Amino acid sequence: MTDTNDGGAAPQAEGADAAPGMNILGQYIKDLSFENPNAPRSLIQGEQPKLDINVNVGAQQVGDDQFEVILTLNAKAERPDMVMFNVELVYAGLFKISGVPSDHMHPFVMIECPRMLFPFARNILSEATRNGGFPPLMLDPIDFAQLYRQNMANQAADQQAGEQKPN
Repeated sequence: MTDTNDGGAAPQAEGADAAPGMNILGQYIKDLSFENPNAPRSLIQGEQPKLDINVNVGAQQVGDDQFEVILTLNAKAERPDMVMFNVELVYAGLFKISGVPSDHMHPFVMIECPRMLFPFARNILSEATRNGGFPPLMLDPIDFAQLYRQNMANQAADQQAGEQKPN
């Protein structure tokens, strides 16, 4: 006798109304650059630096249901008289996505995949700045859904502005 908890339901055909799923096939550093151009002067305590952080997300399809998602993080710390550090990380993951309707695939890839990559990228940046002689850079969590909506609105505005230009 076997114990099942499916209530006697017939097995579902593969691909028919399958629940959305995501597998991380791999994740990797594509590029990592840390610059400390004014060491050792930059390591001397002084005025609190101005910190600029930029985040970009990109993706490309590499197979029928596989996507490479690239998360680019740039951070630059400056005082009025010098650059303290400049760090760039290009971190990527290879994802296999199934059960997501095609009209929802773009937002899924651009929101959920970078959300999975971010904690690892954040740790790499933290370690790089610490190893560079500075306190670890601890980035706040990023709302990738809001970032996606903002980028889509900017693209729509750019497209509308392009359509209104006289020839």
